[in-house]
Amino acid sequence: SVFGLASSLVQVRFSEALCIMALFTPAAIPGLTIGCLLSNLLIGSPLPDIVFGSLATLLGAFGTRAFYKLAKRKTCWLFPALLPPILSNTIIIPFVLKYAYGLGPLWLSFVTVFAGEFISCGILGSILYFALRKHIYKIWPE
Repeated sequence: SVFGLASSLVQVRFSEALCIMALFTPAAIPGLTIGCLLSNLLIGSPLPDIVFGSLATLLGAFGTRAFYKLAKRKTCWLFPALLPPILSNTIIIPFVLKYAYGLGPLWLSFVTVFAGEFISCGILGSILYFALRKHIYKIWPE
């Protein structure tokens, strides 16, 4: 992984910033999910990580997409749209880490997964959002 950021105690995965793309287009939902699935398959992740990691991504992407109409009207602050992928991963992935990889304690995984998702989705996703928002609807018109 780049700089070892996706394999340390707090995993910062740059690809998680892409979750904000579901705010701009529904095409991001299957794209993010299939990307997560393929990534986990290609690196040889255990079956629970393949299944539940992809499910966490799918739920997070659907949740982010739910904020589309509010964000389009500019009545929505960005932060609520970033919460679904942060929360879905924070709730699901610690159990994957415990039961698929034998990592623990579970409470620590909740803390570290949340921290990594906050950095990846929250901070890096916000940066990506602000970089793209003025131009994104030219790429994906309604």
